[in-house]
Amino acid sequence: MDREKDQPDHVQTAVDAPPGAIVSADVFRDQRIPPGQSRTKKWPVLDASGPPKIDLTTWKLRIFGMVRQPVELTWNEFLALPRVTVFSDFHCVTRWSRLGNVWEGVSTKTLLDLAGGPSEGAAFALAHGYDLGFTTNLPLPDLLSEDALIAINHDGQPISTDHGGPARLVVPLLYAWKSAKWISGLELLPADQPGFWESNGYHIRGDPWSEERYNW
Repeated sequence: MDREKDQPDHVQTAVDAPPGAIVSADVFRDQRIPPGQSRTKKWPVLDASGPPKIDLTTWKLRIFGMVRQPVELTWNEFLALPRVTVFSDFHCVTRWSRLGNVWEGVSTKTLLDLAGGPSEGAAFALAHGYDLGFTTNLPLPDLLSEDALIAINHDGQPISTDHGGPARLVVPLLYAWKSAKWISGLELLPADQPGFWESNGYHIRGDPWSEERYNW
């Protein structure tokens, strides 16, 4: 548990977002906590197999599959890209929700644009992680939502290794397991392909507002 990130009792709203930040649509809901969830002021640490060892001198981010021009970025090349700030809520399938997070990183739209955009027929994405080949699947429109990004900072600080640093995918409109930690690549596909948790019984999409938790 990362106790340095404990939040106050006050729930931050859109008016508390940093200037110029993209505010996720769900922040404007009258009820911001999805069914079956409860608010946490902490930032729990959860993952499938523990953090991998990552050397930034060899770190790479690949944008590949059904894109017009595959891209492979070094850490320094990634840091040189334009950044966005996103103010969003974050919902874990284990039934906690952390409200009012501030993420900073590179928009997924920017990354797909670098690769020339999706090829004709691309409809889904598979996010790849450095942690023992972890993957998770997403519909392409979800990956390209305005508030989706590969983040390097959270609440004004670099994302720690336990939470997916140096860089993690963040897709606020889906359950948090879709926001792959230790991101290593985004692969565009013509058809949906279950990732690690989806192959082990988790829902294929993971919409928290419809409680798309599991496939049973």
